[in-house]
Amino acid sequence: MSNIAGKAYALNVITPLARWHYWVKLGIVTILRAFPSLLAGLQGLSIIHFARWVVIRRKDWPDLGQGKETRLRYDYMIFFSNFNGTWDQYIDAFSDGIPDNLDLAWYGDFRYPQSIPLSPFKRYIQHNQFDTEYYYNATPGAAQRDIKASIRVMVAVRKLQSLHGTATPEEFAQAYRKTMVEVQNDMGTQGLSPVASSAAHHAAIARQDGINRIWASAAPVSD
Repeated sequence: MSNIAGKAYALNVITPLARWHYWVKLGIVTILRAFPSLLAGLQGLSIIHFARWVVIRRKDWPDLGQGKETRLRYDYMIFFSNFNGTWDQYIDAFSDGIPDNLDLAWYGDFRYPQSIPLSPFKRYIQHNQFDTEYYYNATPGAAQRDIKASIRVMVAVRKLQSLHGTATPEEFAQAYRKTMVEVQNDMGTQGLSPVASSAAHHAAIARQDGINRIWASAAPVSD
């Protein structure tokens, strides 16, 4: 699936605005940007990499091959987000975590059904979603929490490295044991990506087979 790269999923939703709602929507987006605490529920969802709303007037829509003379009937809002997990998990978490703010973000969008009940909201997102044709992920086997855990381990190791040259063996041993206790929960394996489709599953297997062959060829051969 083109929307999936390892554990990450890219979501793009383009929705038309009801007539003359551009300035209202621009004001809403400006408020959400100025007061990010309104999206505190979204920021608390650890599966989300980022989420962004962009409003584009019909006269500013780029020429994507449709011809510059083509006149659009509506202004549009584009929603981008990257997250870990499945599409259903993300939409469920969104609707459960910040339903009122979702209704504010999509206020004035054509035929928006409200975020609750969930089924009409899912159908609305699915109907207006556009697939990502090319999606690159530098760390496909890692989720957001894996990356944050790796950073904490890296910082801890660098502190030990700086201490190594000045501390006595006893002092370093004590600092080492303390550090290992502090980061022990950050040193687990990353685990497997969710099986979103058979193609994604087979691609993950092929990727791991390739990694295994590289490690096997690089391993030292004893006499």
